[in-house]
Amino acid sequence: MGESANTHQHTSPATVAPSAPPPNLALSRGPTWTPAEQLQQLHYCIHSNPSWPEAVLLAFQHYIVVLGTIVLIATTLVPRMGGSPGDKARVIQTLLFTAGLNTLLQTALGSRLPTVMRSSFVFILPVLSIINDFSDKNFSSEHERFTYTVRTIQGSLIVASIINIILGFSRTWGHLTRLFTPVVIVPLVCVVGLGLFMRGFPMLANCVEIGLPMLILLVIGQQYLRRIHHRADVVLERFGLLICIALIWAFAAILTVAGAYNHVREVTKQSCRTDRSFLMSSAPWIRVPYPFQWGTPIFRASHVFGMMGATLVASAESTGTFFAAARLSGATPPPSYIFNRSIGLQGIGLLVEGIFGCIAGNSASVENVGLLGLTHIGSRRVVQISTAFMIFFSIFGKFGAFFASIPLPIFGAIYCVLFGIVAATGISFMQFTNNNSMRNLYIIGLSLFLGISIPQYFVSNTSQDGRGPVQTAGGWFNDILNTIFSSAPTIAIIIGTVLDQTLDAKPSVNDRGVSWWKPFQHKKGDVRNDEFYGLPLRINEYIPTRFH
Repeated sequence: MGESANTHQHTSPATVAPSAPPPNLALSRGPTWTPAEQLQQLHYCIHSNPSWPEAVLLAFQHYIVVLGTIVLIATTLVPRMGGSPGDKARVIQTLLFTAGLNTLLQTALGSRLPTVMRSSFVFILPVLSIINDFSDKNFSSEHERFTYTVRTIQGSLIVASIINIILGFSRTWGHLTRLFTPVVIVPLVCVVGLGLFMRGFPMLANCVEIGLPMLILLVIGQQYLRRIHHRADVVLERFGLLICIALIWAFAAILTVAGAYNHVREVTKQSCRTDRSFLMSSAPWIRVPYPFQWGTPIFRASHVFGMMGATLVASAESTGTFFAAARLSGATPPPSYIFNRSIGLQGIGLLVEGIFGCIAGNSASVENVGLLGLTHIGSRRVVQISTAFMIFFSIFGKFGAFFASIPLPIFGAIYCVLFGIVAATGISFMQFTNNNSMRNLYIIGLSLFLGISIPQYFVSNTSQDGRGPVQTAGGWFNDILNTIFSSAPTIAIIIGTVLDQTLDAKPSVNDRGVSWWKPFQHKKGDVRNDEFYGLPLRINEYIPTRFH
């Protein structure tokens, strides 16, 4: 016992010399990088503009990119609704027309970010539910089935739009985003890109002989060949996507004319041939989409509730996309009052789409945000000019149908690159947190993994007619839960926010990046907020201050 006591006296804290901290070997091995609130490699940021000829070409590129998603949605839904190729052409025209209107509204008065607002896949499940409910109903013709289904979707969109309008203009969504920190934004923005992986290589693989050359040519041409000469650098970096599309589209046309797909499966013909959409022959030369063009909307409570779940999911998807757009356009992160404006106007956009008879609601286009990073041009004006192409080609149907006949595997190859850029943008937000904090790594890792894993389970267990894993007696309840849990951004927001706010939140304020994040949440918190997000033409003088 005495020996033990003596030993304790010799090892008391008072007699032990403090150990020196280990040397930081990283400093001696190479340079380190300080966090950058704005990307420095952009040629044009949100409020700087390229020359008019360049801006027009870049805007046309944005139009082509968003066209792929619109055609894919119409191709997926219209045949199941009983629509003909002519109906499909008119649906595409309507979706393009409202996309142009909503994009112009959002870039001018909403988020003010260079984001395209187009029809979203998050509305697929409630629309499939509506289609399935009418599968046993007798109609005099398939066209009558189609118009009746569209009118039901119209009524659901009109009523469901109230959710976004209330969330936005009541400032509820803005208060929710104030709970976000970079720890939440990292998985949110990552899954906005990664959650769409089924529209990447799986869609490319539907026609490998077209999709794979497109992917390889885009990577080599846009990233490697541009380094040969300084003039080629500018052309291929900014317009390489258009050049690759033209070359591979021509290659697909040659294969079609040469008879390469004459004796293949019908599914292969649909994916590979350039003449299988039948849009050119069925699209009208001139047709202006107009309100209630399919007839009087039909309102059914069971369908409205399912669509409300989709509007919530669309808000979550748009929120993550806005964060990525701000980063890739050289702007600071959007303040909470910007989300109030943008989500409220997204609700108005849903109302407009319901009035015009769209088959799906809108959300911010992830692929067009990826295009900002691919071209290094985040100009707001370029995206606003692209709305002119959307509206023009929605009215002059034959011209729009020509570009809409681009095979979808070409778009699948494009999305492999663009969605990857958006996902990597989410990773870049980690620089504003303590990357060595095990708490942060736990939250980011769990949110990221479950944000992909849970939706994948729901999607893989959803039947062709839209029946998901949740199957109770209440169809509307099933639609809401199946839609919410099939959304990667929504799951990432729920898990990330709950964990970040409840797991050692106060002791980890600095590790979470709150001190960096907080100034951007208020109008006067950062002097650049008004520079990037201020309304044009002194409109703010006529709008309540809580919305600007």
